[in-house]
Amino acid sequence: MSGALAERELFLQEEIRILRIQIEETFVREQSFTAETVVEISSQLDMKINEYMQLTR
Repeated sequence: MSGALAERELFLQEEIRILRIQIEETFVREQSFTAETVVEISSQLDMKINEYMQLTR
């Protein structure tokens, strides 16, 4: 894996970690998995996880 790819992988890992924290905090605040903000963060998290999975194949 090139340095740029390794750096991108680490960056994505950090983005995923932050989004997971955000979704947990937002759920606690909203008390709903279907609140608009929770769904938006969930969508962002899905995209980042998919991007990470494509990168690590």
